[in-house]
Formats: sequence, C-alpha cells, structure tokens
Amino acid sequence: MELDQIITSHQRALSWIPRSHPTYTAYIHLLATSRFERYELSEQKEDLDKSIVHYTEAIFLPPSWGFYLNMVQSLHKRFKLLDCEQDLDEMIELISMGVNDKFAKVSHRFALSCAWASLARITSQPSVSVAYEKAMSLMQSSLVSAPTLQIQHSRLVAMRGLCENMPLGYASYQIEMGQFTQAIETLERGRALLWSEMRGLRNSMDHLSQFNSPLATKLAAINQDLESLTMSVTPSGTIGISGGGSQVDDGMDPFGRLVVKQRKLLEERDMLVSQIQELPGFGDFLKTPSFQTIRYAASHGPVVIINHNEWRSDILILFQDTPPSIILTTNDFYQRANKLRDRLVVARKEGLNSERYGRALRSVLKGLYKLVGRPVIDRLCAMGVPEQSRIWWCPTSVFCSLPLHAMGPIPSNDGVKRYFSDLYIPSYTPTLSALIESRKPNPKMSYQPSLLLVANPDESLPGAFGEMAVIQSLNMRLPVATLSEKNATPAGVVEGLRHHGFAHFVCHGKLETGKPFDASFKLFGDERLTLLDIVRSRLPAAEFAFLAACHTAELTDDSIADEGLHLTAAVQYCGFRSVVGTMWEMADIDGSEIAENFYKSMFSRNGEGVPYHSRSARALRDATRKMRRKKGMTLERWVNFVHYGA
Repeated sequence: MELDQIITSHQRALSWIPRSHPTYTAYIHLLATSRFERYELSEQKEDLDKSIVHYTEAIFLPPSWGFYLNMVQSLHKRFKLLDCEQDLDEMIELISMGVNDKFAKVSHRFALSCAWASLARITSQPSVSVAYEKAMSLMQSSLVSAPTLQIQHSRLVAMRGLCENMPLGYASYQIEMGQFTQAIETLERGRALLWSEMRGLRNSMDHLSQFNSPLATKLAAINQDLESLTMSVTPSGTIGISGGGSQVDDGMDPFGRLVVKQRKLLEERDMLVSQIQELPGFGDFLKTPSFQTIRYAASHGPVVIINHNEWRSDILILFQDTPPSIILTTNDFYQRANKLRDRLVVARKEGLNSERYGRALRSVLKGLYKLVGRPVIDRLCAMGVPEQSRIWWCPTSVFCSLPLHAMGPIPSNDGVKRYFSDLYIPSYTPTLSALIESRKPNPKMSYQPSLLLVANPDESLPGAFGEMAVIQSLNMRLPVATLSEKNATPAGVVEGLRHHGFAHFVCHGKLETGKPFDASFKLFGDERLTLLDIVRSRLPAAEFAFLAACHTAELTDDSIADEGLHLTAAVQYCGFRSVVGTMWEMADIDGSEIAENFYKSMFSRNGEGVPYHSRSARALRDATRKMRRKKGMTLERWVNFVHYGA
C-alpha cells in the first residue's frame, strides 16, 4: 500500500513541476524506480512497461547518468519475461550510449561496459568483443585518472569483482573463439595493472636518445615527475607535492592541487608520446606489447598461464617459437580450484603447525596435481620439453595463492615421493613483461657482485644469528656487507641496496590487512621498510635477493590477486632480476640450513658460465629437496619457498 501512495505522490508532483525544472528528472526517476519495485512485488506487467517508459524519458533529461543501469535492469526483466528481441536490441543500444557518455564517471561507464559484455555474450550478440575492449580501456582509464598509487589501488578494490573477472572473462571468450594469441595479450593487459603503469614510467630512453635526445630527455623528466607524484601519498596518508617555489593560495586543498598537477603532466606526456610515435621506427613506442613481443618471455623455457574464470577455465602454455598450446579443462575446474584455495585459507587460520593445516596442504597438493599438474606434465612431455627444464608459472585468480611448484606427489613405480619441482625447475612471474624485463642486459650490473645482509635478530628469531653466520661466511666468494641492529634503518637499507648486486634479508615480515603497500620488513627499533619504500627506490646493480622473512610472497587479505602486491614482486619491480620469497610464515629454525644449501648450490661449478640470477631457481629447488630429506620436516616448511623472476 505504501508503494501505491508513493507512486501517486510522484505522479502528482510531476503534474505541476515544469519539465525544464531540475527536479523533474529526479521525480521521473523516482516514479520509474517505484513502478519497478511494485512490479517486483506484484509481477504486474503494466508496472514493468510503465517503469521502462519513465526511465526512457529520464535518460533524455539532464543529468542522464544513473538511469541507464536502471533502465537496462527493467528491460532485462521484460526480456526474460517475454523473450522480445526488441528489448534486447534496446538494452544493447542503451548500454552503448551509457558507456560512451563522456560526462559520466569512468567507473560507472566501466561497470556498464562489463554488463554489456556479459549480456552480449549470454545472448550471442555480435558486439561481445567491442564491449570487452571498451571495458579494458575504461578499466585502464579509471586508474590513470587517479593521482596516486594508493588511490589507484583503492579504486581497483572498489571495483574488485569487475576488475578481477572482466579481463579473465575476455580472455576466456577469445579462447572460445580460437584466438589464443589474442587471449594471452588480453591477460597481459589486464593483470598487474599497477606494476605495469609504474613500469611504463621507468622505460629506458636509451634507444630514443640515439634518434632524438631532446625528446628523450623531456619525456624522462615528465616520467620522473609523474612517478614522484604517483607515490606522493605516504602510508600515514599525508600528501607532499614538490612545488619548486612559494606556495600559492589558489583556494584548492592539497589533493586538488595534486589532481591538477597530474592532469597537466599527463597531457604533456601524451603530446610527447604522440610526437615520438611519428618518428620512423617508433610507431609502437609505449603501446601495449603485441604477442610477437611478449612471446619472448618463453625464450628460456615454457610459461604456463592458467586462466581461471567462471565462463570457462583454460591452461595455456607459451613457447617462443611455436604457437601456444591449450589444455582444455573439465567443466568443474573453476569450482574445484576455488575449493582448494578455500580449504587452504580456512585451515591456515588454525596455525601452520596444526595437524589440520598439514592435512589440508597435503590434500591441496594432491588436488592441484590432478587438476593442473598431470595435464601440464603430459603436455610438456608431448611437446618434447625435457625433465629438469626451467618452467615459469603465470597464474591468475585463486591460483596466485596456491603452491603450483609443489604439486604432488606424482605417482611412480619406485615408491619415491616426487613433486612437480622434482621434474622441472619452477619459477613464478606476475606478468610476461616482468619476466622479459628481468632478462634485459644491464651494463651497470657487476660481474663481481657483492652481497648486502640486512638482519634484525631478536628474541623471537633465535635462529637469525646462525643464518647471519652462514651468509657472512660467503665472504670467501663475494664481499658481504652487513646492516644489522641500529644500522638497519629503512633509509640505510635502501641506500645499501643501490650498491650491491645481491641482498639477503633476515628479519620479520609483516602484512597489514587491506593495506598491501604497508607490507614491510621489521627493522631495528620497530622501524619498518615498507613495500612502498621499496617501490620508490631504483636499484641499477640489482641481481638477486633472498627474502628470508615471513609472508614476503603472500597477498594481504582483501587484496586483488592478479595485482600481485607483495614484497617479492616489489623487490623484483625495483630492479632485482630474481627473488626468493615465502608464501606464508617461515620457520625460524630453517633459515640457516636453507641459506647454506641454497648458496652452496648457486656457487657450485655446475653453474659456471650462467649468470647468478639464472642459477637461483635451481639452487632453491636443490635446497628445498635437501630440506625434505630431513627427519621431522613438515610439508609446509619446504613448500613455503618460491622463486620469482629470471
């Protein structure tokens, strides 16, 4: 009865409000919404038809945004009720209008474009690819328009469901259409958006400098200003803008000035990039890398990409010189993967040393082998990839938190337990571009590297002293500099990292729920070296880092899996070619033993002629295999260690 009165009230208001009055739009929208709500309760088709009529009127009155989605919802109900093609066509047209509405918020347009893609795909409309492309573009635009890294992340989290699923959904559609190379390009565009955006500001200008030094110098300066601005909000939330002169009281708050400055820099950058792209041979400058470029990620061994999506899930194996190989999955692949992740997460809450967690981890590793390991191993064998080859995992969604490197045990005739890392030497990479970047020649990298040991031993890390002794004993092979206790300050560590090719951290690692940029290493006096501190640094001589701390390759709760915002990825981003991290808490007693076995393997004569960073994956595999043979060794302690990079 209340709805009847509300509808009557809105109708009366509209009878005396002039159509040109701003409140007319609000009332026509309220009337349409009330009519739709009454239809939901009574299922009277007249209310549904009337709501569509009122929404249609509202759309063509200023301000029109906000009514598209409601109108589409009404039309969708009627389409399901009557299966009327005209309603479907009208829905697609309305959504297209909303997506292209330049006056609407980018985030709203992005949400609408995702709805368009889903609707077109469900109903087999020909506009599926157009809708997905719009969604990809708008997702990127919503990030670029945010001035700081933390705000960009907040926007991603606010649109989490769409940002996580849309690129994977688009890739699944392309795979369905047999467009495997395009699907790999899409996955590269739609993952690790924050890392990719920041990496674009650090692109080398060496090649451009040879052709047009002034343009290269100018672009490098703008990139540096944009990078400083992007990281100008500190974890405490304060804003700092380097103004270069006296502060002008322009009536703006600090955040407003930040936005204005960012837009000005972006406009200048876009103009410069357009000029550069007109130069001979620079047509693809800073454009999204094509498949022909990103396939070089597999130049040292195949990359296994898992696309986990509710539309369909697939496993793609990327090779450098042959077309991608696709492994079709079962219909329940998506649900089974979710259950494996959930089982591990729930059991972990009881503690890593609990019997329940041990059982859950064993079950998950077996499940992963059946779901992913067995078909991947069979395909690698069929493709002639020999055992002990390097293999890279580039997972998506829930697989970013699952230990693919340790799948098993693998059935054997001799009764010996073998896991995936016994057959191949596994590594992870957040994106294909990150892997390519980690292999680029670096003239600044020393052929006689030194190692920086960062340590903060305390009563809760009694094994730290033994691990420190192991690292310091490496001095016979390479110089070791130690920063510990009061010398281990955030500024001191960052400065030290600039002058050493190797780094080894012995300290606590800490996560902050919902705040990935606050993930940190605990240093002396409870000071913290945060993920954001690391990202801000530039490390020209970096080669390899061992992060012997808890949670260094673990995502924080409420973080977006495909963004890969953890300490290991940050260390790789700022310059280190290869990094060893941990998927969860690290047992203090394991530090000295794994360090000793790891470096013994990496510095053995078997690796002569191979760069140290390229030896590190095998060295980690060798060290964890020795851990497994130790009496009383639990599963989670050796599975914990993962290798990222080249």
